[in-house]
Amino acid sequence: MKPSRPGVLVVLLVAFAVMTWALLQKIYSDLPTVPWTAIPTVLLLAVGEGYSGWMTKARIERRPDTEPVEPLAVARLAALAKASAYVGAAFAGVFAGFVFHVIPMLDQETPLRDFFLAGGSLVACVVLVCAALYLEHCCRVPKGPDDEPPA
Repeated sequence: MKPSRPGVLVVLLVAFAVMTWALLQKIYSDLPTVPWTAIPTVLLLAVGEGYSGWMTKARIERRPDTEPVEPLAVARLAALAKASAYVGAAFAGVFAGFVFHVIPMLDQETPLRDFFLAGGSLVACVVLVCAALYLEHCCRVPKGPDDEPPA
């Protein structure tokens, strides 16, 4: 499995932001307000992935008071990290589309509430993407002395 490329994640975020913004031009008034529950949920996921990355890295490096990690568990964590990075970028784009759509309407109560909730959710999604990239980085096998490329 190849590592996630940040450029692809940025393109995904921008594409979803543009699609969401365009869709909201037509249907924003028919939608319910943005839920506040996305922010703590996504932040908890980010904390979990960050902690998993920290612990996995310690176990791969065989630090004291840690047990060796099973290779299949590391592969599963790497797959989780890759999936979280892509889904987090897509949802960050959706929330960015909401933010950009409601900016001209900030003098009204509902769009102002949606602005702060979508903005907070956007930040939470970016934190999730960063935690996922960190977890993915921590799942890499460290290079040994025999892994040097031939001259």
